[in-house]
Amino acid sequence: MDGSTEKEAIVPGGDAHGGKKAKRERSRLPRGERERLIVAEAARFFAEVGFEGQTRVLAQRLGVTQPLLYRYFPDKDALIARVCRDIVASEWDHVWTLILRDRARPLEERLIEIYRLYARARASNDGIRLFLFAALRDERLAIERLRRLHDLLFLPVCAEARAESGRAEGPIGAAEIDIVAGLHGAVTCALLHRVTRQTTDWAQFDLTIAAMVRIGVEALRGGAAAEG
Repeated sequence: MDGSTEKEAIVPGGDAHGGKKAKRERSRLPRGERERLIVAEAARFFAEVGFEGQTRVLAQRLGVTQPLLYRYFPDKDALIARVCRDIVASEWDHVWTLILRDRARPLEERLIEIYRLYARARASNDGIRLFLFAALRDERLAIERLRRLHDLLFLPVCAEARAESGRAEGPIGAAEIDIVAGLHGAVTCALLHRVTRQTTDWAQFDLTIAAMVRIGVEALRGGAAAEG
């Protein structure tokens, strides 16, 4: 594409072929904004139909022509790769890191708040379906997700548990990491169960989160002591 704008505006839900349903506008959108709209609608589209969905149909939903999509992404695989990268990037909100580092509060209280926020942020059926589709399509996505969680959550939680218990610094053991990973997996699986069954009662689920965190923190303290 030449320049930073295009005349064919993207209108999610539009029709690129005219008629009464057509919502195409003639305007100038910055390239970055147009690309963001394409990726956002592609994520919703692939969550509904899987990665076998046709870009022709996606273009119709966006209200643009199929060739315009390929001005931004050379092929369907490139578009899917971008959607997958965004999935991994959205897994963790850096505000949660600030909460985790607040040592004026007990670790258990911090983790309960983080997982309450995490559950609400991840409680999208489309988002869950999309991640499952993506992980099945390319195991590298699951590996990258776990790497980020290891760096952003598992290791920091272990370090905070050590700081709270007054233990000396040192290499964090595998048992400690396993316990935090298990806590995260338990919350995620419980959330997946509730979302797929459409039974998410946040007040009740907050109690579930608190119970899981309490067990996890106690286990972490025990695991850390055993390896110390």
